[in-house]
Amino acid sequence: MRPIVAIFKKELSIIFASPIFYSAAFIFLVLSGYFFYSNTAYFGMLSLQAMSNPMLTEKLNLTDMVVKPFFGDLAVILLLMTPLITMRLYAEEKKTGTIELLFTYPLSDLAALTGKFCATLLVLITMLAGTIPYLIILESFGTLEWGVVISGYFGIILMGGGFIALGTFTSSLTENQIVAAVMSFGALLLFWVFGWAGAITGPVFGRILEHISIIKHLESFARGLIDSRDVVFYVLFIFFWLFLTLRFLNSRFWRG
Repeated sequence: MRPIVAIFKKELSIIFASPIFYSAAFIFLVLSGYFFYSNTAYFGMLSLQAMSNPMLTEKLNLTDMVVKPFFGDLAVILLLMTPLITMRLYAEEKKTGTIELLFTYPLSDLAALTGKFCATLLVLITMLAGTIPYLIILESFGTLEWGVVISGYFGIILMGGGFIALGTFTSSLTENQIVAAVMSFGALLLFWVFGWAGAITGPVFGRILEHISIIKHLESFARGLIDSRDVVFYVLFIFFWLFLTLRFLNSRFWRG
C-alpha cells in the first residue's frame, strides 16, 4: 500500500503543478457552465410560455429538461478533456527517461499503475466537483431530485474511470504525448459511436454494438437508476484497459 500511496502523491503533485491541468479544468468548467446555462435558459423560456398555456405546464420537469441533459453534456466534454489529462502518464516518463527509474524502484508495475490511475481519477472527481454549485444554485429556484443527481454523478465517475483507463493504455504505447492524446480520443470516440451503428446492423450484431457502447450505459444513471449491469460494464472496461497496460509494461522483459 505504501508504494501505491507514494506514486499517488507524486502524480498528484505533478498534475496540479502542470498548466495542462488548469487549462483543461478551465475549459471543462466553462463548457459545462455554458451547457448548464443553455439548458436552464431553455427551461425558463418554456416556463414563461406555460403561463399562457396550462397544457405545457404538465410537461415541464426540471430534472428531465435540465439535470438529465446536463450529464450527457458532461460526458461529451470529458470525451474531449480526459485525453489531455491522461496523455502524459507514461508518455512523458518515456520521453524524459524517468520511466527506467520507475522500473528500478522497489515497487511493482501494478502498484505504479494503481497509483497513477487513482491520482488521475481523483483529478477528474475534483473537476466534476466544480459543477456541483450549478445544481445547488438551481435548487434555490426549483426542486431537484437529488437521487437522480447522485446517480448521474456516480455514472459519470464510472465512465470517466473508463476514459482514464483507456487513456493510460495509449499513453504507455508511445513517448509522444500528442500521439497518446489522439489515440485515446480516437478509441474513446469509436466506443462512443458503436451504439449508433445498432440502427443499421442486424438485430443481434446491433445489440452487441449497443452493449459495448460506452455512452449507452450512462443513460440509466442519468435517469436515476443504478443498474448492476451498467456498473459491471464500466468496472470491466476499466480493468480490461488497465490489464492491457500492465501486460504491455511487463513485455519489456521479453522485448529486451
